[in-house]
Amino acid sequence: MAGAFILGCEGPDLTPDEAAFFREADPWGFILFARNVERPDRLRALTGALRESVGRDAPILIDQEGGRVQRMGPPHWSEWPAPLDQMDGASDPVRAMFLRATLIARELRDVGIDVNCTPTADIAGARTHPFLLNRCYGRTLEEVTARARANAEGCLQGGVLPVVKHMPGHGRGAVDSHLNLPVVEAPRAELDATDFEVFRQLSDLPLGMTAHVVYADIDARPGTISPVIHGLIREEIGFDGLLMTDDISMEALGGAMGARCAAALEAGCDLVLHCNGKRLEMEAVAGTCPPLTGAARARADRALALRAAPVALDIEAARAELHALMS
Repeated sequence: MAGAFILGCEGPDLTPDEAAFFREADPWGFILFARNVERPDRLRALTGALRESVGRDAPILIDQEGGRVQRMGPPHWSEWPAPLDQMDGASDPVRAMFLRATLIARELRDVGIDVNCTPTADIAGARTHPFLLNRCYGRTLEEVTARARANAEGCLQGGVLPVVKHMPGHGRGAVDSHLNLPVVEAPRAELDATDFEVFRQLSDLPLGMTAHVVYADIDARPGTISPVIHGLIREEIGFDGLLMTDDISMEALGGAMGARCAAALEAGCDLVLHCNGKRLEMEAVAGTCPPLTGAARARADRALALRAAPVALDIEAARAELHALMS
């Protein structure tokens, strides 16, 4: 039975040693980064080898947001502007986001990737750290909700599952959670009406990702490892999809790797996401995380059941329409 975690590998080819480790560890899925991406044929071979290592059609994730967070790019794949920049320049931002997402999804499916870690449903604001700012879709509840919904629909029509992030909201974080722990001081009532409300309106999506953020008016612990925040996500926001951590190796979370994993799962995460491909860390993740069972397994099965072939699309016409919206 698959474990309650997602892992990555070190390079563009799966080594025999990595394949043997994955066969034994049996992660639920895999995540790819730029270090894994070279040519289309090589990437297809890698996604095939990853699935072969665990003997099933395991989901393979990537962060293909556009802008700085784009693991696949020229000359083999499209170059996408940062989401906020494109939204600011589009005559119809919602339609532009849908077209963008469905075109990206088709490039992913072509190389065996079937989960994109989008939409980024955090509201951009005056305090949003530059690491996140232009990855956001807008500056108001209404803008972000509509554009995130369009992104998710574009992903699904392109045959790729979306992962809505960062629950319950990262936009007010003033530091980079890759390096430090953001602390949001806004009152809970204000967060409920804005940042959290976006995710409430997107609570039907199949997969979600947590935020390594402290919401000081609610709990002193980062959201990823806070049972209080997980209760809010499940009960008040109403999200019943499969919930994974943001990268468990990010510096916003302190402590040993195994302890981080245990805290996240105990708090309420369904899956631990580990991204850097470092073997010793992955061994700690695999040694800590149990098999995916119970309600978490049911949520995983529901999400994977939504994987489907892309809806028919005239790709050149879609590109031309998107170009026109940006003119």
